[in-house]
Amino acid sequence: VQLQASGGGLVQAGGSLRLSCAASERTFSDYVMGWFRQAPGKEREFVSTIDRGSGVETYYADSVKGRFTISRDNVKNTLYLQMFNLKPDDTAVYYCAASTWFGVPIDPAAFGYWGQGTQVTVSS
Repeated sequence: VQLQASGGGLVQAGGSLRLSCAASERTFSDYVMGWFRQAPGKEREFVSTIDRGSGVETYYADSVKGRFTISRDNVKNTLYLQMFNLKPDDTAVYYCAASTWFGVPIDPAAFGYWGQGTQVTVSS
């Protein structure tokens, strides 16, 4: 599956952004989907994941819980990340990823397909 992330940009602290990730395959609903981020000089870290199918199960990193919402539209083959109350520490390149692993993994190693990343910059 090919993934194309978009929606990043420059926003002030407290602002909002919505990231999108378009998938190339009609079997999009068969994949667990996730968002990860990488800040300069840091390792890629988990942000949020959503279960395959209807996406009933969702998981969030503690640092974004209550501020970010992951969702998926299996008709449009698109993954979303709605981000509210952004903080300067949220500044990073955000990547969407797809996994065929059983369950809902949060380890980046479980995701075999990655988009190209979209930059999110939050100014203080």
